[in-house]
Amino acid sequence: MTQVQLSPDNQVLTLTTPSGSFRFHSVWLRHNALDADTRDPGNGQRLITLADLPDNCALATAEAHDNAVSVTFANDNKPVSFPITWLLANAYDRPQDTTPGHLPEHAETWDEALNEDVPTGHYPDLASNPDAKRTWLAAIRRYGFAKVTGLPTESGALFKVVDLFGYVRETNYGRHFEVRTEVNPTNLAFTGLGLQAHTDNPYRDPVPTLQILSCLENSAEGGDNMVVDGFAAAQMLREINPEGFALLHSHSARFEYAGEAGVKLTSRRPVIGLTPEGTFQNIRFNARSAAAPVDVPFDKMPAYYAALRQLSDIIDDPASEVRFKLAPGEAFIVDNTRVLHARKGYSGAGKRWLQGCYADKDGLLSTLAALEATA
Repeated sequence: MTQVQLSPDNQVLTLTTPSGSFRFHSVWLRHNALDADTRDPGNGQRLITLADLPDNCALATAEAHDNAVSVTFANDNKPVSFPITWLLANAYDRPQDTTPGHLPEHAETWDEALNEDVPTGHYPDLASNPDAKRTWLAAIRRYGFAKVTGLPTESGALFKVVDLFGYVRETNYGRHFEVRTEVNPTNLAFTGLGLQAHTDNPYRDPVPTLQILSCLENSAEGGDNMVVDGFAAAQMLREINPEGFALLHSHSARFEYAGEAGVKLTSRRPVIGLTPEGTFQNIRFNARSAAAPVDVPFDKMPAYYAALRQLSDIIDDPASEVRFKLAPGEAFIVDNTRVLHARKGYSGAGKRWLQGCYADKDGLLSTLAALEATA
């Protein structure tokens, strides 16, 4: 049975349901009211500012119904109704995990075992079937990467992947970039060298949060792609060296890129980014673009480098990686705030031509949320 009770000072409402009891402050209820005077009925945006809240917000009455809680605010005798499902979904009076390095909602860590079940979507299905697209987008949210098959083998096909959920983010590399051997390349990615697993563009602020790589030709020997779960690697570091983990999330690293005329990009952010509540937010790891760290205290610098080396060794461990070789018409997408990508070196025999572009995760998560709301 659902019940409500007001505190003696009328500042707190307690909602008791079969799933537990939850407290709500009156000022929180007033600020988050769902009525048409507080939120626009069409777009849901708030119509009041914090200055519109009473200085001493209090509740006069509260009553529980089958599916809602009705309250009246004492300051202006304003009646407001809250769906019980909404209150439970937004309840903040509950234990919260504040352990540094816990996973975001919906995320799941992985290692080489995922080689047996790489999340994959077939482009014709993704473009025509909302259920298939929802499943594929949810896999990216869960694992931080996924493959795509069935793309046209033509230049620019990677944009079709982005069109499934959002928009291309253009950079100094252009709307897209070619990944193949070049003479006098502006970036080591455009050579046949192997590349350590890394996140892209750590020297930008903000970084592009998604990267797409699409294959047009791949007859060269080698050149396999690998992906590594940065959150899993950071959690492993926390287990073996908690002090080093703390150093990498509490001190800024520096990254820079100046490989072409007119471009000098720099950023100053931790290698392991956490929210104030301790949730993983991002990983920035790129040996090629690392600048000299200057924000680590002198007496902690050796331990900082030791932790950085440990994290690098975890990332390089084959047990951490999922590996695949793209065929023409295939692509993969990575959450560039979480998943590191790499490639094996390849020879000059044959051809290897990939195209890459960037996009942003907000569009992907928005599309996924809209699909889940209508499922």
